[in-house]
Amino acid sequence: MINSSLHYEVHLNHSAHEWVVFIHGAGGNTSTWKYQVESFKPLYNLLIIDLRDHGRSKNIMPEKDNYTFDIITDDIKKVLDINGIEKAHFVTLSFGSVIMQDISIKYPNMVASAIFAGGIFKANLLIKSFVQLARFFNLFLPYFVMYSVFSYLLMPYRKHQKSRKIYQKQANKLSSKEYMKWVGLYNEFFRLLNRFYNQKINFPALAIMGKQDYVFLKSAQKFAKKHKNVIITEVKGAGHICNIDQYDIFNELALYFIHEHKYQIEDTRPDFQAQRSKAG
Repeated sequence: MINSSLHYEVHLNHSAHEWVVFIHGAGGNTSTWKYQVESFKPLYNLLIIDLRDHGRSKNIMPEKDNYTFDIITDDIKKVLDINGIEKAHFVTLSFGSVIMQDISIKYPNMVASAIFAGGIFKANLLIKSFVQLARFFNLFLPYFVMYSVFSYLLMPYRKHQKSRKIYQKQANKLSSKEYMKWVGLYNEFFRLLNRFYNQKINFPALAIMGKQDYVFLKSAQKFAKKHKNVIITEVKGAGHICNIDQYDIFNELALYFIHEHKYQIEDTRPDFQAQRSKAG
C-alpha cells in the first residue's frame, strides 16, 4: 500500500482542549508509548506518530533516496495540519528529541511544551564515539544484529530487560535499506544538536532521564544547567528508555509538567517542583 502521509493514531477526548503529540526514537513505533496512552487519554487529545519507515509508515510517497531533517520534520507537520493541530505539547524519546529540536526551530509557535525522555542534547566525546562506532558496524553487520548489540550497550542492566526487548522487537520491522537512509541524517545530526544547545530555549522543557542512562545523562545535565526554561529529573531504576523502565513515575512527572504549562486552561494542580522528589 502506498501512503502520502505517515501512519498515526488519534485518541480523542471530547472534554479536552489540548493536544499531546508523541514522537518515538530511531527503530521505534507507536507501541513505544503503550504505557503512556491509558494515563494520558483521560486528560488530553493524543496524536501518536509512526515516523517514516517505522511501524506502519511504509512506502511513503514521494519516495526519497536520502533523508534530511527537513523531510522528517515536514512529515510530522503534515500530520499535525491534517488533524488541525496548531499548538501542542510534545513528548519525545531518544532520537525523537533531536527531531523535536528541529520542530521547535522551524515552528516555534507550535510548541506549548516539550518533554525529552532519554534526551540527546550535546555531541560530547562519548556520544560522538557511540555514533561513529554504530556507523562502522553498519559496514559489515546486518541491521538487526547491530541494533541488538547496541541495545545492550545502551541498556545493559537486568532492570532494562523489558525496554530492551520491546525496542528490539520494534526495530526488526525496519529494513536495512530503510535504516541506512536514517543513518544518513547524521550528516546534519551534530550541527542540529550544536545549534539547539546554544540557542535560547523559549518554551518550557522537561528532560526525564534514567539515572542509569550513562551515554546521554551528563549532556542532559549540562543542557538543563545552561537553560533556565529546562528542568531535568533523574529517575532511579531507569535507563535510556525511562518511559518503559519506570513508566508510572514517568507518567506522573510528565502529566504534572504538562498541566503546569497548559496553553488554554488555567492549571489548578499542585506545583510541579513538589513532585520531582518522587522520582528519586
